Amino acid sequence: MENASPRGGGVDPANLDEPQLLKELETIHRTRHETLLHGSPDALDAHNSRMAQLEGEYLRRHPRRQVAASRTREGARAREC
Repeated sequence: MENASPRGGGVDPANLDEPQLLKELETIHRTRHETLLHGSPDALDAHNSRMAQLEGEYLRRHPRRQVAASRTREGARAREC
């Protein structure tokens, strides 16, 4: 199947348009905590794999995304003062 992800678990992120990719990322981040706390080992492995696929595709598409200064090591150190 052309649209399937290479490792299973949904549509290959490369085949998602931008709104679909963002929706998938929002969903997987929203369900992360519950999966970590209560998912089976297989469910957590699948979640980890899918999240890596989706985040990898986002970063591939947006290599120069804006990075907030507060989200850097230097910015974090400045907050600690």
